[in-house]
Amino acid sequence: MDSGSGPTPPGERIVSLDVLRGFALLGILVINIRVFGMPFAVLRNPTVYGDLTGLNYVAWLAGHVFAKEKFITLFTLLFGAGIVLFTRSKDDETAVRLHYRRTAILLVIGLAHAYLLWYGDILVPYAVCGLLVVSARNWEPAVQLRLGLLLVAVPTLMTVLQGLSMDPGAAVAGWTPSAETLAAEVETYRSGWLAQFDHRAPTAWLLQTGSLIAGTGWRIGGLMLVGMGLFKSGVLSNTRSTRFYWRLLVAGGLGGLTLIAAGVWYIESVDWMGPEAAYFGSQFNYWGSLLLAAAYIAAVMLYCRWRTEGPLLTALSAVGRTALSNYLLQTVLATSIFYGHGLGLFGTMSRVELLGVVVGIWTVQIVLSVLWMRYFKFGPVEWLWRTGTYGRRQPLRKQT
Repeated sequence: MDSGSGPTPPGERIVSLDVLRGFALLGILVINIRVFGMPFAVLRNPTVYGDLTGLNYVAWLAGHVFAKEKFITLFTLLFGAGIVLFTRSKDDETAVRLHYRRTAILLVIGLAHAYLLWYGDILVPYAVCGLLVVSARNWEPAVQLRLGLLLVAVPTLMTVLQGLSMDPGAAVAGWTPSAETLAAEVETYRSGWLAQFDHRAPTAWLLQTGSLIAGTGWRIGGLMLVGMGLFKSGVLSNTRSTRFYWRLLVAGGLGGLTLIAAGVWYIESVDWMGPEAAYFGSQFNYWGSLLLAAAYIAAVMLYCRWRTEGPLLTALSAVGRTALSNYLLQTVLATSIFYGHGLGLFGTMSRVELLGVVVGIWTVQIVLSVLWMRYFKFGPVEWLWRTGTYGRRQPLRKQT
């Protein structure tokens, strides 16, 4: 058997990548919890449901500034880097064959996740885009970065043009759902699993088709290319100079926060009314998230240089090495809390209380991940994914 066709041994993993992946995975829940526990529309327009004053406003603002689109950006960059990492030690024919098989398995997992558990699945878009961008794995990093950013810019162009074509103050579809629509969604998710399917299936289908083609697919594919370029240029593998990371931290942090804060001011100045808020105001965070995500990369790389071990690194690395399992576990735990087949708390919690749920889920995931990685080489779903990819049972338990 060609040794180049096997999986990457755990001992050859890049620790900073695992830590960054764990950091991103946990951070994603700060935003996802909003649509786990509230109607889908709050993701774009938080004024449509729930209290948005006092501490609840602070909770929304902190999530918007520091989390929304930042952690999913990191996760997508890392997926692109993972394609390079997965294929680089194999000959081209083997690499492409295994990548397609690996991605097809991910697609199946994503479809099951979206239609059986939660419409907000990201694995299907990742699989679709991953099938396309793999052809760019051997390009020069500069080309990957430039083309990636160009693709990321496409949704901005389409969104702005759509906004300019509308009359100021005109209603934007889905931006402000009626009270009846919101109440129906709340009732649906407080009901049983079968009743939820009436909302879950069409929403998942819309996100996987129209939304993917019109917006998210361009951004995801572009970010994967950027992730490839950042990995190949040493940014994500923590091989650039300390001075480089400090500059990236300061420039990305200041630039990102300034742009995002300007967006909040603009959206509130138009009183959350579309198309100004929906089409134009959203672009501040759209681009600011890239800058702040770059600052997060720099901060994690610097921390990994400063502390080569310790409880924080152990926790984040364990979560990162079991990221797929933990992504699915977040859904299982959250839907069990909010949906009718569980505790049925959908639509009952404030934004501050939702953050409390986030901390609780984080605690469960960190403890389980650290304990699991003491005895096993891979997460449980990762092990199944690898076994399916290579067509043979992979060793799971660590040697004692």
